[in-house]
Amino acid sequence: MLTDDFGREVTGVRVSLTDRCNFDCVYCHNEGLGDTRGPMAPQDDEMDTDDVVRFLEVAAEFDVTAVKFTGGEPMLREDLEEIITRTPNSMEVSLTTNGTFLPGRAEALVDAGLERVNVSQDALDPEAFAAVTKSGAYDKVIEGVHAALDAGLDPVKLNMVVFEHTAGYVPEMVDHVAENDGLQLQLIEYMPELTGKPEWNVDIQRVHDWLAEQAEEVEHREMHDRKRYWIGADDGTGRGMVEIVDPVENPTFCANCHRVRVTHQGYLKGCLNRNDDLRPMGEMTKAEIREAFRAVVANRVPYYGEYMVRNEAGDWELNEEYIGV
Repeated sequence: MLTDDFGREVTGVRVSLTDRCNFDCVYCHNEGLGDTRGPMAPQDDEMDTDDVVRFLEVAAEFDVTAVKFTGGEPMLREDLEEIITRTPNSMEVSLTTNGTFLPGRAEALVDAGLERVNVSQDALDPEAFAAVTKSGAYDKVIEGVHAALDAGLDPVKLNMVVFEHTAGYVPEMVDHVAENDGLQLQLIEYMPELTGKPEWNVDIQRVHDWLAEQAEEVEHREMHDRKRYWIGADDGTGRGMVEIVDPVENPTFCANCHRVRVTHQGYLKGCLNRNDDLRPMGEMTKAEIREAFRAVVANRVPYYGEYMVRNEAGDWELNEEYIGV
């Protein structure tokens, strides 16, 4: 297993299979690369099936135990089932999707080896959903969530980005997961530094405080120093789990990061917030992948608290040690 200079073992990889998407979410940062989405047809610059599998086989050599497939919308890849089937058995396989293609494919994905799924769902109202996603596919997303549950992907975790456009819908979403078995909610802090709209930001601590008031139980999760809030349904028949992912200006979050990312073009990426560390894997031979993987792990830094540090005024700025490196 590879360990970086800050003692973090790399145990997971997040692999973007495409930057194509059938949605146009207003908060999209495309795995930190910016809004680079192009035509919907398959692109020549995407890693092919064998490239993805070869990378995963090398990652398994380094004792990586989990892979999450992302995009864009990863289910636009017609070879997704084959990729999952060929993923090393030692890896837990999960998927982040907008859910629109799960109807008709969820069972095949489970048969291929998919174990967990996150579905992006930012509101329960079709009009509000359309305003955020620029898509009229609300009903299809709901159908996709049910298809995932029917296929045995229980629990289904709903991803909701919390910012000006969605903050008012948080209580309704919390009630929704509390009242429906098999659903969990992941509230994701909006990242203005990646999207260029700081005016959309909301104070995520207010969401923490509100959830703490509602929760029957608060659980501390070591990974990324996260908190889980267990919320009881109003009718007393169930309860739901709500977790907040709050990476912005959070040194503890970064200090607990054990994941390396791969772009759809086959570049290794040590940190979501950095694009100055992209490292190509050449012609994707196993020897080249091994070399690149070792190098990107060796180059990892905690973004907040090391790569970004507080100045005398208390603002975050780039650590001078990394300027010009």
